[in-house]
Amino acid sequence: MGASLYELILALHIMAVVVAFGVTFAYPIMFSVAARVQPASLPLLHRIEYTTERVLINPALVVVVGAGVYLASKGHFWSDFFVQWGLGAAIAIGALVGAVLIPTAKRAEQVAARDLAAAAAAAPATKAGEAPAGAVLMSDEYRGLVQRSQIVGSALSVLVLVTILFMALNVSA
Repeated sequence: MGASLYELILALHIMAVVVAFGVTFAYPIMFSVAARVQPASLPLLHRIEYTTERVLINPALVVVVGAGVYLASKGHFWSDFFVQWGLGAAIAIGALVGAVLIPTAKRAEQVAARDLAAAAAAAPATKAGEAPAGAVLMSDEYRGLVQRSQIVGSALSVLVLVTILFMALNVSA
């Protein structure tokens, strides 16, 4: 017995959610470890962050919305709360990723590089390839950018989880 087109689109919809948002739950761990163990990697991590948002999260979000539109239309679910919530959540996520998270990560990359260069210039000379002695103190500007990313990212993670909950509750109803 083969899968119907509806079931295939549903699977695509779920896969796109996993692809789009799975990595975002790992960001806090990655940045925490990097800041503690290898602060010099922070600019690269911010570049990875905004590149991932641009080339993975945004396109996957388009697939989520496109598949969701098909599912809602085929199942005649447009008047159901979970569809309206999901569409609103997708719009909010896309807007906040584009308007807040990507520009904040780009600026954080620049500020982290600046702060690290200033710390290296102020540190005593070390052998090639060695990190400067002592902890690197990041600027208030950098900490503010990271805090903004953490607050918005956490809110979006909660929004994703709540949306999945609403979808799952509807399926079981």
